[in-house]
Amino acid sequence: MKIKEIIFLVEDEPEGGYSAKALGHSIFTEADTLEELKANIKKALQCHFDKDEDMPTIIRLHIVKEEMFTYA
Repeated sequence: MKIKEIIFLVEDEPEGGYSAKALGHSIFTEADTLEELKANIKKALQCHFDKDEDMPTIIRLHIVKEEMFTYA
């Protein structure tokens, strides 16, 4: 069954780089840069979906950046 869009939750990793997890699918990947992560996501999608016609046409990245600061 063809899905139109897939969403990945992208987070900064504490030791550096990024990780990505697809919402609603068992697809995970990681990379040192965002450009590498995008390429790895495409590769992971090719492994997950057997046929090109099942591949989603839109890949949405929800990038979460956590920051901390002190109130002083």
